[in-house]
Amino acid sequence: MKIVHSPKFERAIKKLTASLVEKVIERTLLFEKDAFDPRLDTHKLHGKLKNQWSFSVDRKYRILFEFDGSDVVFLDVDDHDLYR
Repeated sequence: MKIVHSPKFERAIKKLTASLVEKVIERTLLFEKDAFDPRLDTHKLHGKLKNQWSFSVDRKYRILFEFDGSDVVFLDVDDHDLYR
């Protein structure tokens, strides 16, 4: 599985604190090993985001992504506002 970062994801990660970026890196490494590890709380979204998935960075922040063939595209990282 190859992870690709969208431009929006790249912009969003630059706005995070250094400690939160470290958590994103840790969770991304865990995601690469097992995208459905229970610690990530990976889940499919509904409604207007029905083709996308999300996993937890911490209690507040999530990474929004989608599967694109054998690749995974990270679309955004934010708090629960990214669902709006």
